[in-house]
Amino acid sequence: MKKVLIICIAVLYSSLSHASALYFYEVGTEDTALAGAGQAARAQDASTIVTNPAGMTRLSDHMFTSGLQMMDGDISYHDDNPRQQSPGNVMDIFPNASGFYSQKLNDRLYAGIGLYGNYGLGIDFGNWDGRRLIKKSTMVAMTLSPSLAYQLNNRLSVGGSVNLNYGYLSLTRGVGGHDETEKDHDWAMSYRLGLLMQLTDQTRAGITWNSKTDYDFDIKARSRFSNLPETEYELPISAQVRAPQQLMMSVVHDLNKNWSLMGDLGWQDWSQFGAPQVTVKGEKVNKTNRMKDTWHSALGVQYRPTELWRLNAGMAFDSTPYRSQSDVALTLPTGDEWRFGTGAQYQITPTSNIGVALEYLHMQSSQVKTPTVLKGHYDNPYLWFASVNYSYQF
Repeated sequence: MKKVLIICIAVLYSSLSHASALYFYEVGTEDTALAGAGQAARAQDASTIVTNPAGMTRLSDHMFTSGLQMMDGDISYHDDNPRQQSPGNVMDIFPNASGFYSQKLNDRLYAGIGLYGNYGLGIDFGNWDGRRLIKKSTMVAMTLSPSLAYQLNNRLSVGGSVNLNYGYLSLTRGVGGHDETEKDHDWAMSYRLGLLMQLTDQTRAGITWNSKTDYDFDIKARSRFSNLPETEYELPISAQVRAPQQLMMSVVHDLNKNWSLMGDLGWQDWSQFGAPQVTVKGEKVNKTNRMKDTWHSALGVQYRPTELWRLNAGMAFDSTPYRSQSDVALTLPTGDEWRFGTGAQYQITPTSNIGVALEYLHMQSSQVKTPTVLKGHYDNPYLWFASVNYSYQF
């Protein structure tokens, strides 16, 4: 019985290591309004550092872009056992911020730096029947990204970033009538390479590759189970949380001075993420990989009715990272995702502009099988994003 309980908890914590396994294209910029469409080819402000660093070669001599974002939604978990209390909506409001600066060093060489977060999630299960295992969990990651770009000729540019990533994990559980919180953090390195091509006077394409990022967290927890009241377990958990490598290809085509169409095709290596190394009492626990690679596609449009306004709209689809929606991780309720975004940019002065954006993200319903005593389902979860951004060139 003791071995079974330990394995159940290992599976839960393995799921917990997915708690922030969500890449977001929304970093408080126009990508929110366009649902990410054209992200590797647009290069319209300094946030191109995170979508394609080669795009800095299209910017002015000096440019600063910043953004604020808020994410919320409804991700309600329903326990299959009617005698157990369901947590309901586990989603916490999640703020985000970003800042980017790019500078022209000479006729061909550009440099920039970005500070942003596009990887994280906060969940709160409240006082439910599984609170001894998990009550709240937050994982966030912030990235500092110094970058370089070089213009090989009038139609071809290359760029790269070295990313310093900081990850933070917090776990709160209900123990003995009060809450206990364990925290850990880790630093990790990753890399980004980009290529930007001006195919014709009206069409450009971009390709961006991001390497994986590995975070290692140690959470030392202690749990007592009601069916074994005299037994207490010391459960040191060490989990490797991996943000997978990804590849993004984008195209932007200017129909005329008023209209532009854009699209994406992307891939993320979630199959390598699906079986993190989890250690319980010094012994590795094997866990079947239930994840698979995902595909991303997006379409967007920009309309410029006057020289002062730029209107954006876009939609995107991301395939589920799970092999089966009937066996998803308790702390990563995701599936096929549809994004719908819109927003506007206004040119305040010849050197500055401000924008707002809204986006709705609908996720596929899913079922949770493990741990068995807490199995249940997520029905039609969704998220929404609101962002504001500002750019200044000098």
